[in-house]
Amino acid sequence: MSSEGVSEGKELIKVEELTPSSRGVNIIVKVVSKSEVRNVTGRGGPHRVVDALVGDETGCLYLTLWDDNIDQIDEEDTISITNGYVNLFRGNMRLNIGRYGNFEVLEVSPITEVNTENNLSLKRYEQERRYRPYQPRYGGRRGYQRRRY
Repeated sequence: MSSEGVSEGKELIKVEELTPSSRGVNIIVKVVSKSEVRNVTGRGGPHRVVDALVGDETGCLYLTLWDDNIDQIDEEDTISITNGYVNLFRGNMRLNIGRYGNFEVLEVSPITEVNTENNLSLKRYEQERRYRPYQPRYGGRRGYQRRRY
């Protein structure tokens, strides 16, 4: 097999092949820039979060970095992400490492230039509604039909 980390049987894909429903993403990307650290409060208390613009020769998108991962990745680093995923944040695609994914900073970069013209995170996608609209559980005559004799 090739020397690009595919020896574990994981097929690498390119940025332009990512979709909003991509799961189990194995990809090599180069960090173009990092945003300022934001402090957010979510499940489990306060967290630090950063959006890093990453990409390859086919395109770029934002990678969301949380807490300890922020300090492990710097601008111009090339990272190999294993078992990452893509989700929509406010209608825009974001690449995530997640709980079950991991990453490794590569010493030698196979990426020489990042195509920042094709930014997948700038495209708007229709986001599926997470929750059903409110429907009262009890009361009213919904689901109960009066018998007619």
